[in-house]
Amino acid sequence: MSRPFASVRARATLAATLVVAVALVAAGTAVLLSLRSNLLGEAGTQAERSAREVATGLAFAKPYDDLPLDVDDRPVQVVDEEGRLVAASEDLERISGTGVDAVKPQPAATARDGGDDDDDDAADDDDHGESLEPGEIGARTTVSDGSATIDGDTEDYRFAAVPVETEDRGRLTVYAGAPLSAEHGAVNTALTVMLIGFPVLLAVVAWVTWLVTRRALRPVEGIRREMAAITASEDLARRVPVPDTHDEVARLASTTNETLTALESSVERQRRFVADASHELRSPIASLRTQLEVAAAHPELLDLGGAVEDTVRLQRLAADLLLLARLDAGERPADARVDLAALAREAAEGRRGVRVRAEEDVTVAGSRGQLERVLANLLDNAQRHARSAVEVSVRRDEGPHGAGGGGQTAVVAVADDGEGVPAADRERIFERFVRLDAARSRDDGGAGLGLAIARDVALRHGGTLTVRDTPAGGALFELRLPGA
Repeated sequence: MSRPFASVRARATLAATLVVAVALVAAGTAVLLSLRSNLLGEAGTQAERSAREVATGLAFAKPYDDLPLDVDDRPVQVVDEEGRLVAASEDLERISGTGVDAVKPQPAATARDGGDDDDDDAADDDDHGESLEPGEIGARTTVSDGSATIDGDTEDYRFAAVPVETEDRGRLTVYAGAPLSAEHGAVNTALTVMLIGFPVLLAVVAWVTWLVTRRALRPVEGIRREMAAITASEDLARRVPVPDTHDEVARLASTTNETLTALESSVERQRRFVADASHELRSPIASLRTQLEVAAAHPELLDLGGAVEDTVRLQRLAADLLLLARLDAGERPADARVDLAALAREAAEGRRGVRVRAEEDVTVAGSRGQLERVLANLLDNAQRHARSAVEVSVRRDEGPHGAGGGGQTAVVAVADDGEGVPAADRERIFERFVRLDAARSRDDGGAGLGLAIARDVALRHGGTLTVRDTPAGGALFELRLPGA
């Protein structure tokens, strides 16, 4: 596997693993918080139940010794409104979190003489200012967290404080605790499972992502290898394999093959163009060289007119080749407004047998020089094949033009009274270096680039160039361009 594709696999695997890791951490955190909240709520409920059970006994004026203070080894404190501990679980050795640190009931005098002001404040706070009738238990419960040591065992507890109004002992507050060991154990167990399970799950996700990415990128690697082989061999006839997956990779392979087909066609067209251009250049160059060599040996035999004529042919052919090269390179035409009627009259001026019929103000957007070249090439072709007359017409057409459809279209038609173009050759004549009259001399027929240039320019301007027969049997070339 090459480095670029291995890097893609690594990045995809890392990204998938990170996404899953973030999701797992978020979900795990939510689960732990929810579990802890539920267990704390359950512990609070148990503590409140124990506190209300003791408060019920106090409401019925039970003695302290008859209260259920030692049920399930849970810490219980009963505090009067002065903050004095009046009853507590028998084995309670230490307590924190209730606001009253005493673990043994205190005599009344001791409580009054040496009572803790903080305990008084805590008792006052626990009452919440709730007004109660004698024998009534407070509806509101205060919950707090702390710890306690019972019979040598220290644990964390959740404490519930419940006020109760008695007839003979005044306002009392009952503190009862429920152990948090179940909550701590459950949370720790869940955390342990997550710490062990999450890495395993992430490893599975990474492994599966690595395998899936490898399988997904295997066709891409096949495409890369074939493209590398094509580049090394320069054989544009080869094609990359198209997988049967009907997905993005398959479409990539199909598009690559279409690009290779277009590239092969372009290269082949360029090869033919270079070969044809070399062939066309060989004749005037050879003729000019012959004349110059004869003139060098026999100055009196110099055919100056023929040399000038060959030089002009070379100049025109070079200009045609340069224009075609610019068109092939995708040169965009200028965006100037061109009056086709005026352009047609200028192109026909000085040509024998050419008549122009033009509507006024038929304008298009484009390159004046290139459109002038199109008209000149069409007129040259028409005069070459006409018996006696050539007619040029310029008009507006409200119908769709060939490239865009819709809107006003400018139409330039060049008709001759010659023999016309056979239906089988009406597209072939627009190919480069094609001349239908095999018996025609090169001097009279040109290089076969005029119509090819005309169509290429028309296409670059968003239009079309077609040919059909006139009613009289001659050829009618029709240039359609979108109106400005």
